[in-house]
Amino acid sequence: MPRGDWIRTVQVEPSLYGADLARLGAQVETLLGAGCRVFHFDVGDGHFVEAITMGPLVLQAIAPLVHGDGGVLDVHLLVEDPARYVDAAAAAGADSITFHFEAVDDVDGTIRAVHGQGLLAGVAFDRETEPEAVAGVAGAADLVLCSGVQRVPSGHSLPEETVERVERLRAALERPTPIQVDGDVGPENIERLRAAGASLFVVASAIFAQEDPAEAYRGLVHALS
Repeated sequence: MPRGDWIRTVQVEPSLYGADLARLGAQVETLLGAGCRVFHFDVGDGHFVEAITMGPLVLQAIAPLVHGDGGVLDVHLLVEDPARYVDAAAAAGADSITFHFEAVDDVDGTIRAVHGQGLLAGVAFDRETEPEAVAGVAGAADLVLCSGVQRVPSGHSLPEETVERVERLRAALERPTPIQVDGDVGPENIERLRAAGASLFVVASAIFAQEDPAEAYRGLVHALS
């Protein structure tokens, strides 16, 4: 897949935050075999979010496996001062970097820093942030990520208002920027989120907590077809 083409398609993105880290490579290979070509990679710093998650070393380790099959790594920085991490993530194999609206003072400058590495740039926002506020500053972003939960690990129910927030974001964006949803997306809500205007779906437990992650992934893809 050419580096930027995935952004313009409908994608189910397995969130590697939910994977079994003892079998990370094997689970990535299984999903590649099921047809997956976009993987979501969360980086948490223990400050902006409580969790300290995988970092550039893990990203660098799996990048050859993903890229070797034509896949891409969609990196989500849940960190303070995300511009500090852009170079390291790019060097480790990121194909896109999404940072949080709440973590920066200069959205445009951070987007330029990501674009300067030749990567796609996304802007994420939390449940406490109004979609219209983000839409007003996301003009140069390649995607906007609507978080369904407030900086917490997977396993919580996606709030009903997330569908409405996606609808509001879609209406407020000045151009047809792809909308991504992250936070307990699953078979019970993915079709409603698609109808609301989202096209990129980050999925953790609804794939990795299932007996057959490959079949779970295929089922979600089928629901969107």
